[in-house]
Amino acid sequence: MSISKEILSIILGGGAGSRLYPLTASRSKPAVPIAGKYRLVDIPISNCINSGINRMFVLTQFNSASLNRHIKNTYHFSAFSTAFVDILAAEQTPDNPAWYQGTADAVRQSLRHVGPFASDYILILSGDQLYQMDFQEMLDNHKNSNADISIATIPVGDREAPEFGILKKNKEGFITSFIEKPKKDILKEWTSDTGPEMEKAGKLYLASMGIYIFNRQLLIDFLQNEYLEATDFGKEIIPQSIGKCKVVSYQYDGYWTDIGNIYSFFEANLGLTADLPDFNLFDNQNAIYTRARMLPPAKVSGTTLEKTVIAEGTIINASRMEESVVGIRARIGHGSTIISTYIMGSDYYETLQDIATDQAKGIPLLGIGNRCYIKNAIIDKNCRIGDDVRINGGPHLENTDHSLYTIKEGIVVIKKGAIIPNGYVI
Repeated sequence: MSISKEILSIILGGGAGSRLYPLTASRSKPAVPIAGKYRLVDIPISNCINSGINRMFVLTQFNSASLNRHIKNTYHFSAFSTAFVDILAAEQTPDNPAWYQGTADAVRQSLRHVGPFASDYILILSGDQLYQMDFQEMLDNHKNSNADISIATIPVGDREAPEFGILKKNKEGFITSFIEKPKKDILKEWTSDTGPEMEKAGKLYLASMGIYIFNRQLLIDFLQNEYLEATDFGKEIIPQSIGKCKVVSYQYDGYWTDIGNIYSFFEANLGLTADLPDFNLFDNQNAIYTRARMLPPAKVSGTTLEKTVIAEGTIINASRMEESVVGIRARIGHGSTIISTYIMGSDYYETLQDIATDQAKGIPLLGIGNRCYIKNAIIDKNCRIGDDVRINGGPHLENTDHSLYTIKEGIVVIKKGAIIPNGYVI
């Protein structure tokens, strides 16, 4: 049996995404634009397609309109194929009037839709992580170990360990115990054999990546019978299943990051500008798929570019850009300097008539104006930033939430569609 027939994938859309606010004010977490031209949900979907898994359900609840639109416009398969990417939005039903209460509850409520599609295994993924993984290898390891549940794990060091669920495994790779977010004073009791290379780097603990393979019938029995009240995989079902059934660790040693907050989102995007980024967009074997937009090539005039990633359809007249990511249809005016900034771009171009109307009303044009200085910022979609605007993010700024922008950990996030007048200073 081919992998596409024996396994189904369920991608969890996440909750309200409050830690990624204001980027999640009008869109769900998996719909947040990343790397200038993709959405976060493109990462798990692309990993599945590259692994030969082509039947996927994406579970959503909050602000799901733009995510639905993106998936509908992007993932089209042949009429002669069984492949699909289907959105399952939270729904109230006569036997369950409540919304999703957690990861396990979301999958439980979706089983009625998953049921008609045959498979031996179910792969459960998060919609807000950045990584490239071959799930075929994980499934092979699952079958070879004769496991009931596989958990993808990643070695971490002392600093990161208290932020994760930490597992201990035996010599055969089976997980013997689990602790959610251990305190630093007991960490030493939770070391595992992570291999000589990882141990040399000080990565002595195995953290759960929130990626699971379940034997299908076991998952159904757990959710509908044994753990009927459990709402979360990481906090309830996984810890309670250790010792009861065969739970194996699949250790992943590549790049992986959880896009949980503004700082990790900002770092992950700027990391793409490195000479050899940890997350490789230029990989023949692991393409990241997204919507084909048929945009013109980027146009750059008189700009010094240093470590900058530029998406298609952009028009750049800035004087200097450094360690920045520029999204689709972005426009940057003459004499502007952009440093360590992620500009998401725009959903449309303004016509000459639109520009004349804006100028008559004194409204800044779509994009970034002339002679601006922008550093340590995220500019959300469809923003209008006037001339001579100065945005200087950094640790000197206090956390705040303004009608036009939010500041978190020194990063200035200009809200979607915000209009920043000429000469404004942050």
